[in-house]
Amino acid sequence: MDKEIFTLDFKVRDYECDMQGIVNNSVYQNYLEHARHEYLLAKGIDFAELARQKINLVVLRAELDYKLPLVSGDEFFVDVRVEQSSRVRFDFVQHIYRKRDNKLMLAAKITGTSLNERGRPFVPDVIANLMDTVAEAED
Repeated sequence: MDKEIFTLDFKVRDYECDMQGIVNNSVYQNYLEHARHEYLLAKGIDFAELARQKINLVVLRAELDYKLPLVSGDEFFVDVRVEQSSRVRFDFVQHIYRKRDNKLMLAAKITGTSLNERGRPFVPDVIANLMDTVAEAED
């Protein structure tokens, strides 16, 4: 587990809410994805550049546990840490917390892999290096 946890701040926009006045369930996936991409950028991994190199990071599984709803105007943050879950898979463990009271709003585990241009799972050097950095942080 990466002891250094990355966080990214957000604010709920009106159009992200449904008829009940709460953030639509699908919008949480956008928050999580944006935080993952920013985490990767902070670690020197450019998601778009990888795609140009025909290295595609893909989601295999998304587990989301909704705890409490966010509403329009809520300020919140998403945290991200990564764990290697198999030889070619990694898990992004993420949480969403409302800022005003630090309440857990959502817990998620997003499992991904890297695909080469033939669509086969593999571990590119940038991901291997990230996992090495994470492993070193454990020690």
